[in-house]
Amino acid sequence: MRKKTALLLSTVFCVVFLFPQCSKENENKHVSIEIAKQFGLAYAPIQIMEDLKLLEKRVPEADISWIQLSNTAAIREAMLGKGVDIGFMGIPPFLIGLDKGMEWKLFTGLSEMPVGLVTWREDIVSLKDFSEKEKIALPQPGSIQHILLSMAAGKILGDTAFFDNSLITMSHPDGMNALLTRTDVTAHFTSPPYLMQELDIPGMHLVLTGKEAVGSSFTFIAGSVTDKFSQKYPEIVNKIKEALQEAISFIKQEPGESVRILSEAYGIEEEDLRKYFSWEGIVYTEEITGLSSFTDFMYKQKYIDHPFEDLNQVLFQYEN
Repeated sequence: MRKKTALLLSTVFCVVFLFPQCSKENENKHVSIEIAKQFGLAYAPIQIMEDLKLLEKRVPEADISWIQLSNTAAIREAMLGKGVDIGFMGIPPFLIGLDKGMEWKLFTGLSEMPVGLVTWREDIVSLKDFSEKEKIALPQPGSIQHILLSMAAGKILGDTAFFDNSLITMSHPDGMNALLTRTDVTAHFTSPPYLMQELDIPGMHLVLTGKEAVGSSFTFIAGSVTDKFSQKYPEIVNKIKEALQEAISFIKQEPGESVRILSEAYGIEEEDLRKYFSWEGIVYTEEITGLSSFTDFMYKQKYIDHPFEDLNQVLFQYEN
């Protein structure tokens, strides 16, 4: 009788005095987390996090799904369709979605990357050497590559829309293959590892870098979360960020093991990966940089209709 009474009192104590904690634990036992990513060295910490199960260690009661999608547009559609909770992409496509009414926020940076415009044409050494007839491959209009090209066109040519009719939407692998044929595509605006692979080929050279376009370093890939998920599970969003921070630290402290994991996941030789990681400009960090540069430019050039001067509209802030 005394044992039953003690058990009953313990249950009542949990319900009455610890209700928030108890309810959170119970809630998390039934949560599903769907995370969308893309391929490339810019997403390396996510691959490390997945392979080492760093998030599963922090939220063992959750059901975690990792989804590989081909481009930012697919991620945006998946998050809009309520199927994906977390997605990683460039700042410009995130801002376009936010401007159109998507209820989501940035919660972490992921990487800074050396990105650039590569061509096989010997006579093209600057944006000034392009005619309006040339074709440039990049992921899609509104992608970070498109916005970077527009920024550079404004600075160098005085016309941010100069290349808008020259763009061909292609995935990075397709863009590289098209560039190598040296027929339909004159240039490819791409990122690692495709940037390194293209520049390893004789006759290919760099015309423009992303840093030249912006004028400073910037976050290439950031993490976004739907408002519905972050409002219901703010502590889980924070744990995802913590897991990413651990993955970033692992890459820095265990470069050999990181290369082994990524080589297997990406199908790239370990020797090549070590060479790629030595490139200047590859930085993995949770800090978000360059946000105001993109917001100001995109608002002035009417890519977005809202200036988003209030960062509370853009950034998720975890309050413990």
